[in-house]
Amino acid sequence: MAPMRSWPEDRVAFGGDYNPEQWPRNTWTDDIELMRRAQVSFVTLGVFSWSWLEPAKGEYEFDWLDEIMDRLAEADIAVDLATGTATPPPWFSLAHPQVLPVDHDGHTLWAGSRQAWCPSSPVYREYALALTTQLAQRFHEHPALAMWHVSNEYACHNLPCYCDTCAGAFRVWAERRYGDLERLNDAWGTAFWSQRYTAWEQILPPRRTTSFANPTHQLDYHRFGSDTLLDFFRAEKQVLGTLSPGVPVTTNFMTTTAFRLLDYHQWAPHQDVVSTDHYLLESLPDPRAELSFSADLTRGIAGGRPWLLMEHSTSAVNWQPVNRAKAPGQTLRDSLVHVARGADTLGFFQWRQSLSGSEEFHSALVPHAGPDSARFREVCALGEVAERFGELVGSTVEARVALLWDYQAGWAANGPAMPSQLLDYPLTGRLLHAALRRRGVTSDIVHPSADLAAYDLIVVPTLYLVSDEHAQAISHAAEAGAHVLVTMFSGIADGDDHVRLGGYPGAFRDLLGVRVEEFFPLPEGETVALDAGVAGRGGGEGRIWSEDLYAVDAEVTHRYASGPLRSRPAATRRVVGSGTASYLSTLPDEESLDGLLGDLLEAAGVTPAAVVPPGVEVVRRRSGERSWLFLVNDTDEPQQVAVTGHDLVSDTAVSGSHTLAPGGVAVVREG
Repeated sequence: MAPMRSWPEDRVAFGGDYNPEQWPRNTWTDDIELMRRAQVSFVTLGVFSWSWLEPAKGEYEFDWLDEIMDRLAEADIAVDLATGTATPPPWFSLAHPQVLPVDHDGHTLWAGSRQAWCPSSPVYREYALALTTQLAQRFHEHPALAMWHVSNEYACHNLPCYCDTCAGAFRVWAERRYGDLERLNDAWGTAFWSQRYTAWEQILPPRRTTSFANPTHQLDYHRFGSDTLLDFFRAEKQVLGTLSPGVPVTTNFMTTTAFRLLDYHQWAPHQDVVSTDHYLLESLPDPRAELSFSADLTRGIAGGRPWLLMEHSTSAVNWQPVNRAKAPGQTLRDSLVHVARGADTLGFFQWRQSLSGSEEFHSALVPHAGPDSARFREVCALGEVAERFGELVGSTVEARVALLWDYQAGWAANGPAMPSQLLDYPLTGRLLHAALRRRGVTSDIVHPSADLAAYDLIVVPTLYLVSDEHAQAISHAAEAGAHVLVTMFSGIADGDDHVRLGGYPGAFRDLLGVRVEEFFPLPEGETVALDAGVAGRGGGEGRIWSEDLYAVDAEVTHRYASGPLRSRPAATRRVVGSGTASYLSTLPDEESLDGLLGDLLEAAGVTPAAVVPPGVEVVRRRSGERSWLFLVNDTDEPQQVAVTGHDLVSDTAVSGSHTLAPGGVAVVREG
């Protein structure tokens, strides 16, 4: 057996998707030479190559893949080899049209794009596992193979599917979950609107209906979809584990807050290493704050361990209404934010920008302008920096704040017939995370089941659905000394999406010492004034949401100063054991939110990673006695930061202070 190649560990691995099948063979030689110049240390091969690997049923053509794998091995470039099962070839869809997915309105989604397959299809699984078997048998001992990459961006385009195959699979899933129809009817609340089921065959996917769908029915269909694709992933992984033992296996998540179709907390334990894709969402008010949120979320999903950034972009993407190019230096800056927050691999889509196809205007490491371009020079500079980062590989991120995130709570909170569609599940969490980021405070974004003992401040944003167990764990953390902040529309429902009676916020009512009788959501653009509060800093305003809040056993820290709730409590605090529990019933403006969090951070004894000027992002990674301070200047002016050590980006000593250029970055080995 040939020696197994390990993932690059002497540097932050650097590379991305490589699609040699899109190019003539005489381009491959240039590719390898340019990869050497850019210090590329890994590539992902074969993500969308099924039609090239199996041009007809059972007829496999691997010669081209053999050749490029050999060339990469000779160049000492590790390969993350995909199973190719993300998208079937046209011959498959023609032979098996029943495998095509169906949308909410019953329309078949035809081949001609990607992921044109039903997640529940046993036929698709049979063919996909056959291809995976062939690849594992052929390439297990190849000296370039360092990792297996199963499928690609699960659920990006074909979930939810509402076809008859999914209907049958959903019934099996529901019977397994509930055991009998009486329990299902109770969970789904089918006494309402005459929805009681008396036979399993009556159960269908939540297809287009005359009015609002049943919320728990819809919630369970989200759960079913995530579980179904996870089972598919595990089936491919099992083939790889049997035929290619010892080679790590991953699939690329999408931990941007815009994607919420899979419960990655349930997927993560089945990954040998967690990897993700991330692209800036230019439609958001602060896309870079969302980048940091996504990176912290990925680290939380990975259990605090380093993770792989499998894809991001050197410049523009192709799928937003306006696809803006990145400014000079931004490729480096965006990449370093991911590394600061736990990434040990920097991958891009893709190596060479396509000549044709749907992603021909998606940027790449080698742009249409070629290697003689500013963008490729920036790529080469990033490759040099990634090599110097070898010393911090395996280190972890320091954080004393936990921000709770639960995909299933989000599915329920964004269900049908809610009090306000403006309170999108990620909104409150993103704004609180951004406020902490402005203060130089790093937060782990973790599931409510995480061990909370290590955190001094625990932020619970819009945790609409929560189990008794998780609510009790949050209460115990406060009693043990943590400072807890719970926001509006939290603790409302149990795991079946049944409202907890007796007054909101349900599961957290006793912990917080408050009781809410009614919600008063605000129309878009309308605000409600807040008073100066006990700290006396001056008033602010709330938006999107307000509540008729009663302080039963809590101190009122802020009150509403206008609107129908004038003089009613807006925010409270209660001493709990050796900690505190605070409640926020509206979404304050940025200045007021910063002030509120500042008070909580001070009470919790949480300080920033370093004192930095406004607009400078700061994070610390640590390994034993060694630490590295990441500094990212998001402003258009030079910024001075007090720090001593060695900057790995510029490869220069830093004594006492360091000047960050506009948009500049530094990674200082401290000491």
